[in-house]
Amino acid sequence: MDQFNRTSAKALRPKTRWTQRASLIGLGALAALVIACGGTDHDSSTAVQNEVSSPVVVAADSTVTPSTVTPVPATSTPDLQPTVTPSSGSDSTPETSSGSEFDSILDGDAERSRAERLRTIWGWETNLEEKTVPLTELETVLPRDRIIPVDTPTFVAVSEAPDYMEAREPVVALIVDGHARAYPLAILMWHEIVNDTIGGTPVTVTFCPLCNTGITFSRIVDGEELTFGTSGMLRNSDLVMWDRQTQSFWQQITGEALAGDFAANRTVLDQLPSSIIAWETFVDAYPDGELLERVTNEFGSPVRPYDSPPYAGYDNVDQQPFLFRGAIDDRLVATSRVLTIDGPTPVAYPFSFLEETPVVNDSVNDSDIVAFFDDGTFSAFNSFSDEHQTSGSVAVFSRQVDGRSLTFEQSDDGVLDVETGSTWNLAGIAIDGELAGTQLKPVVHANHFWFAWAVFKPATEIRSSPEDLAN
Repeated sequence: MDQFNRTSAKALRPKTRWTQRASLIGLGALAALVIACGGTDHDSSTAVQNEVSSPVVVAADSTVTPSTVTPVPATSTPDLQPTVTPSSGSDSTPETSSGSEFDSILDGDAERSRAERLRTIWGWETNLEEKTVPLTELETVLPRDRIIPVDTPTFVAVSEAPDYMEAREPVVALIVDGHARAYPLAILMWHEIVNDTIGGTPVTVTFCPLCNTGITFSRIVDGEELTFGTSGMLRNSDLVMWDRQTQSFWQQITGEALAGDFAANRTVLDQLPSSIIAWETFVDAYPDGELLERVTNEFGSPVRPYDSPPYAGYDNVDQQPFLFRGAIDDRLVATSRVLTIDGPTPVAYPFSFLEETPVVNDSVNDSDIVAFFDDGTFSAFNSFSDEHQTSGSVAVFSRQVDGRSLTFEQSDDGVLDVETGSTWNLAGIAIDGELAGTQLKPVVHANHFWFAWAVFKPATEIRSSPEDLAN
């Protein structure tokens, strides 16, 4: 694979001042985030500071415990590389351990120890006898819901959107039964989960900043309505969610139950099609839509500094993934952005390819799809108070309309379909021509950092040139 295909879209642009400054993201940044999250919703800031760590990196089979950590100021950003500092009470194993002694530590004894710590130290009542992965793969870095989900979201009409919304900032666009809502990544960066009901459908809109993974799921599982929270655990750097009804653990990037009652049947959450698009694209496409409002306190002030992302600069391609213990699939740079479509054959399209080919007609797992790429969408890791940097965004739709498969192409007038000459916007709606008013059917997809997708889907086929496309 040539060097161009191993470069993320972001790497092709000059670095702005803020990305040059953001050369290191460590657990200290996460600690600063949690301290900022702490005193507003559940606990006093003093209590939170007693539970939040200073820069610490935990080993893959370890757990950060409240008694072993030291607070840092909420505005602090560490300048030094975090170091491993396990305490005598942690589950961590010295990196010098090897051979049969090391292997024995990681077998049943370590698993039982981890289960005991989850129950006694972290207070989980999860049915840990049912699990689909070893508990030692779960890294506990925070108390549950310390990064606090939005459980009572409020919305404002698009026509009444606040001035703080910027035209090119990214939002998760979700359309259910004709109801359209936009969830700004600036909010999801700080809360990670929004439990909502749209068009009569209970949903959870999720975003894992460490994996750049925005995914929407149905909250109805086996006929039961669940609400989700942040467990404080990571697996392969990805958010592990929990449901408040059974305290089962769930992998955000795949929707799989990892432990608990739902793990018994290997339950997987139903993913709903949603897209990350620019705010102005959403406004133009859904003028009657709604926007998720920022969370405010009783005085009307925002509870988080939403204009300043807690992980600013993390999408720099020079960064190594944070708290990631798996092998990096070196077919692409670890933090390259990719469009992914799952199925019997998972497929990934690097943003570097989509920049050059903003309209992609393809067939994935016997389904004809089209991807529309917008290279002007801001990065969610961008501080609004500084220079903006674009990362791009992409939405995917079925090409089937009225029993025939359309072929799309970029023209000076926008996106056209060859068969009817109709003009389409980036939200998959025909705005002119024979098919005006037609909405393409959204396809379930996601935009990830490559390392995060590849570790869960190692058999992924990368399509990085026109020659790789099925059509």
